[in-house]
Amino acid sequence: DTFLSLPLKESSSPTEKLARKESLKFKMSKMNQNNYASVLQIRGTLKSWTKLWCALKPGVLLIYKSQSLEHWVGTVLLNACKLIERPSKKDGFCFKLYHPLEKSIWAMKGPKGETVGSITQPLPSNYLIFRAASETDGEFLCSSVLHHPVYVIMFLCVYIFRLNDSMLENSHMENDGYSDKSEREAHEDSDTAANDTGGRLTEESDMDQSDDLSPFLQATAYVEQDEEEMGEAGEASQVETVSEENKGLIWTLLKQLRPGMDLSKVVLPTFILEPRSFLDKLSDYYYHANLLSQAVTEESPYCRMKQVLRWYLSGFYKKPKGLKKPYNPILGETFRCCWLHPQTDSCTFYIAEQVSHHPPVSAFYISNKKDGFCIGGSILAKSKFYGNSLSAILDGKARLLFLTRDEEYVITMPYAHCKGILYGTMTLELGGNITIECEKTKYCAELEFKLKPFLGSSCNVNRVSGKIRMGEDVLATVDGHWDGEVLLHEKRTGHQGVLWSPNAGVRKQRLRRQVVQLEQQGPFESERLWTHVTSAIIAKDQNKATQEKFVLEETQRQEARERGERPWCPRLFTLNTDTSEWQYKYADTKPWDSDSCLVQFEKDGIIQAKVRPRRQHGAFTYSHTWTGQQKVSSAFICVCVCVCVCVCVFRNLRALSGQLARRTQQGESLSGHHCFILCVLLLFQLLINYVFT
Repeated sequence: DTFLSLPLKESSSPTEKLARKESLKFKMSKMNQNNYASVLQIRGTLKSWTKLWCALKPGVLLIYKSQSLEHWVGTVLLNACKLIERPSKKDGFCFKLYHPLEKSIWAMKGPKGETVGSITQPLPSNYLIFRAASETDGEFLCSSVLHHPVYVIMFLCVYIFRLNDSMLENSHMENDGYSDKSEREAHEDSDTAANDTGGRLTEESDMDQSDDLSPFLQATAYVEQDEEEMGEAGEASQVETVSEENKGLIWTLLKQLRPGMDLSKVVLPTFILEPRSFLDKLSDYYYHANLLSQAVTEESPYCRMKQVLRWYLSGFYKKPKGLKKPYNPILGETFRCCWLHPQTDSCTFYIAEQVSHHPPVSAFYISNKKDGFCIGGSILAKSKFYGNSLSAILDGKARLLFLTRDEEYVITMPYAHCKGILYGTMTLELGGNITIECEKTKYCAELEFKLKPFLGSSCNVNRVSGKIRMGEDVLATVDGHWDGEVLLHEKRTGHQGVLWSPNAGVRKQRLRRQVVQLEQQGPFESERLWTHVTSAIIAKDQNKATQEKFVLEETQRQEARERGERPWCPRLFTLNTDTSEWQYKYADTKPWDSDSCLVQFEKDGIIQAKVRPRRQHGAFTYSHTWTGQQKVSSAFICVCVCVCVCVCVFRNLRALSGQLARRTQQGESLSGHHCFILCVLLLFQLLINYVFT
């Protein structure tokens, strides 16, 4: 096997230059004795660059995720490709491999018979654009690899017959190690290790104006978030210990309150604030969005309801330590993030915006069209003070829609209850009754989040119980702890199993959240908007945190005074006057079409899908002039003549190749006359291919 080693950086010293020159030479070794390959940047469907390792073998280019050559990504059939050198505006050298008839350039199997490649960002099917480290490296690769006499001969012989087969017989190669890869392989099971870009989706920053690809909106740049802060299970993580310094602040605050008072207009001390916005906190429900991907594939409506309930419970165990409240979002504040699904090679996008300040309403939209689900809704946050306790009520509904099944699940939320403010231990719990209803299937799940009784023990903390019913028939009961194990008991069979348990294995399977880099965020995005307050809270500088928080609140009040009676117009959401619910302006609920849809992406808060451009077919219309129609007719006749000639040439080639095979078996040789005819036909075939491409 032949491998090419290309360095990523230009060398400076003579010794390094000599080593670099030697590394560009071809090295011969066996596959199991080689652990290196050429390092190239490859541009994916999202127009972002990914560093991958490319190993050259006769007629094929093997692409791997890592330098160890263990994680195979795909195999490019060089004998079916053409090459275009494409200089880039950035450093390095770009070139493009493509199929002249826009067919797939990929093989179905890897060098060891692999049928499924490792997950990377989506790569195009009929072309690939590479970028070497320098122009010298790129020219060496193009001239020494693709222009080598061995590959020229292989291209002339193999490509001609394969092209004829695909044009005239519409047949595919046998399913061997290098057969054509289908474009409809949507689901790929592979290891969940991220590639060298950290699983990021990056912007295309060096798009060449001469690129013949269709115009494409640049996707938002997402990077993997740092490690999450997770609270422990049980009562210990929900108890807040207040210092003597902060007890005075609480008493000062309590003097302003009356039982039953709404706390939305009360300025809370910063030491009880969780250093993130409420819009960010609402995204905690989608770290296990892969459960919804599995729910869509369930054939039984009852199994889909159980899977939806399992996903719903997965959003509660992530919590901060102690009694913490997120920031009240500023009017017009937005937050966006996404989660990559390695199993289905898809992405779940999350968009949220504060659409109202008095009353405080947060609208959100989640979409994963490829896996077939989207969620929309809005939350009105209310707070009530009762003396020794207070409650944060989340009034609103979320609507989960399964796109391929046209099923809508209406979901409500529990409330957060804090007690022990004046006396006792200050603790935070969840309480209230919630429902998950599907009108189409008539299935309904009911849950009750139970508060700890006055004389209850630790086993009564974070209890949840409920049932799944269809109409009035109870099919199953649910009982357990929402931050621990939840059991489901089937009424008909008597079977009892674990519905949900956030154990170590489940937590390890949490999807990695991708966020927008701070410098790429707009001025009203949550992290950038609250960055000074967050930094002060993390540094435990309560005075500075209070000052920075006051600046934001005063700015919002000033903007409200300047706006006067004019209503606020949100950027991403609109109010449905019929249902009094906020809806995402750019919602797309059409099912995913694998034939036309390439990839889903987000830009400036707008979630959209890249659609394969349709070819424009010429047609005769009465609006065309006679001259125009005559030109079209002449072109059509020329095409028909060329096709007939191709058929004749193809038949002669087949006949000659069969005669050659028979004479070879009989030990005879072809005459000079036959060789001359064969050469003429080959040259004529090449001419036809050149004209058509």
